[in-house]
Amino acid sequence: MNKLMTIFITVVITLAVVMVLMNFITAEKKIQRKLDQHYEIASPQFSRSVSALLGPPFVPGNDVKVLTNGDEIFPPMLAAIRKAEKTITFETFIYWADSIGGEFADALSERARAGVKVHVLLDWLGSVKMEQKQIDKMLEAGVEIQRYHKPHWSHLPRLNNRTHRKLLIIDGQLGFTGGVGIADQWRGDARNPDEWRDTHFQVTGPVVGQMQAVFMDNWIKAQGKVLHDQTYFPAIKPAGKMPAQVFSSSPSGGSESMQLMYLMAITAAKKTIYLSSAYFVPDELTTKALIAAAKRGVKIRIITPGKHIDTDLVRNASRAGWGGLLQAGIEIAEYAPTMYHCKIFIVDSLLVSVGSTNFDNRSFRLNDEANLNVLDEEFANEQMEIFDQDWQKSHLVTYEQWQQRPWHEKLIEKSAALFKSQL
Repeated sequence: MNKLMTIFITVVITLAVVMVLMNFITAEKKIQRKLDQHYEIASPQFSRSVSALLGPPFVPGNDVKVLTNGDEIFPPMLAAIRKAEKTITFETFIYWADSIGGEFADALSERARAGVKVHVLLDWLGSVKMEQKQIDKMLEAGVEIQRYHKPHWSHLPRLNNRTHRKLLIIDGQLGFTGGVGIADQWRGDARNPDEWRDTHFQVTGPVVGQMQAVFMDNWIKAQGKVLHDQTYFPAIKPAGKMPAQVFSSSPSGGSESMQLMYLMAITAAKKTIYLSSAYFVPDELTTKALIAAAKRGVKIRIITPGKHIDTDLVRNASRAGWGGLLQAGIEIAEYAPTMYHCKIFIVDSLLVSVGSTNFDNRSFRLNDEANLNVLDEEFANEQMEIFDQDWQKSHLVTYEQWQQRPWHEKLIEKSAALFKSQL
């Protein structure tokens, strides 16, 4: 009997190990070769190719308003929820038991009691700090809540696949997306290390329909129900002049889409690339694409977090790979005042890509992500001005400084880089 028990335990442990290891691999092939340059960002071919390869096309007639830091971000989001008449769809990664979490729970609950159909999709891991009483309160009010990829023996291979998307859609016509989670770290105006620096965007126009479709992608996976009537997908009139596109990526299908978009834009860049990235850990292919762009004369500036960061492992893994980038003339600066959580990509004063995506393998291949792409010179220049303001509050790191960092820092960074495929 003891022998049979030993065999049984061995089999169970082996299966568990195999299931865990399956979280760290994917059946999809990676992009393995650099892209050839055939057009510029300003060329109509760029938007045609991106539209065809990523799925939804660029659609005209949109308006995008930038919201900087929590004091500007949370009030419009809460006001929009409180004014909802028919539907609210909300997907987020971080939702914690903080005061702002209570405000959102109250607003969502009030609308549900008023007869608005409210659907909330929370990543299980990202919302693990959320209090059960908040969830119960919303459920009692009639809010439909789904926890994405809650651990279960039937889908352990998907445990490493989180939804990192940040989407709020009101009545199918008003959308919000960007980098902000629902936690008190995002409150304030980045005045001190307790107030994170981040950016969110308020969106109107036909592209909101694409944003809603991205939410529905994961809602169907989590709940199995298709929400498709006019209260979720109404006819949307033009609200501005910006051509825009919302697209997604997921390991369950099209995990390469996000990295492909970045590679296409980097390859097409002619003048400038400005990148704000909370977690900057590019793989070899993306690093080579950035270096190639710099060598053909593209001015590249990158802002990442400095010492104020929520994950030291990511910062160390990031710094380990800066040598070739700095040697190529790429400028990298670390934001000083507080945690820098922005995710903004600006190319040739024309393309702006914003959303939930970090510049790392986790966003490119492991998480479910969503980005809003905008092709508009005025909007791009506005984002570049904000970038320049952040640049003034950041410490530039030179190649010489990077080379001269202490040996123990180099050792820690090289050790951290071993985990970059999961960061």
